[in-house]
Amino acid sequence: MSHAPSPAGPSNRTRPVTESGPGAAPARRGTALVTGASSGIGAAVARRLAAEGGWRLVLNGRDLTRLEHVAAEISALAVAADLTRPGADRRVAEAALDHLGRVDLVVAGAGVGWAGDFTGMPRARIEELVGTDLLATLHLVRGLLPHMVAARSGRVVLLGSVAGSVGVRGEAVYSAVKAAVATFADALRYELRGTGVGVTHVVPGVVDTPFFDRRGAPYRRSWPRPVPPERVADAVLTAVRRGKDEVYVPGWLRLPARVRGAAPGLYRRLAAQFG
Repeated sequence: MSHAPSPAGPSNRTRPVTESGPGAAPARRGTALVTGASSGIGAAVARRLAAEGGWRLVLNGRDLTRLEHVAAEISALAVAADLTRPGADRRVAEAALDHLGRVDLVVAGAGVGWAGDFTGMPRARIEELVGTDLLATLHLVRGLLPHMVAARSGRVVLLGSVAGSVGVRGEAVYSAVKAAVATFADALRYELRGTGVGVTHVVPGVVDTPFFDRRGAPYRRSWPRPVPPERVADAVLTAVRRGKDEVYVPGWLRLPARVRGAAPGLYRRLAAQFG
């Protein structure tokens, strides 16, 4: 089913979500599509939105059983699909628009990883990472954005990684695609200025999710310690409310990114020595 963008409203600026007053009933937050919602950060974001109240939700993920469990828990619609498959992004976008009428918030949380030397990385895994972590996000956002721009309201949240800010040994392709997501967030934000649609780039560090088991190698470093996915979900909601462009989780991770930007030679020497 095709959807014509809704007529433009009177506002010409990004409107962050506002909170209801003390003791008041939850204000109507809006509608949201969350991808990667069958586990990890995506599931935590979906639960956090539901707990806040007032959100109508559509969840996407590849694992039907886990996705339906999360959706049933929070009374959301589950739309299971692998976004790397041809046409899947269009089907998910149309299902969200059919169910919600409009999409005020898109949280692109779908992602996979791979750990090991680049020379030993199978070609199929390279294509999977690029397809899931980058191309699927681009296609989904491209399908929904005209409706948000026509409504002159909404926010796109892109889940990045600190690996995309500084590069991580043993994760060359993952670092590359997350760097592309960061640049896409910046470029899209400039393009959308004045349309009423905002873009938030969320940059987590190490998060305690099944991600590391599925990438083929567990997380073995003693520092930095993994943070729970709920902490990232809280950061997403805070960024949406306040209309923030970028947020690091935890916040101190912004420091190595700044050091790399200000003194790249020094940063590379330190990274080569300490990993």
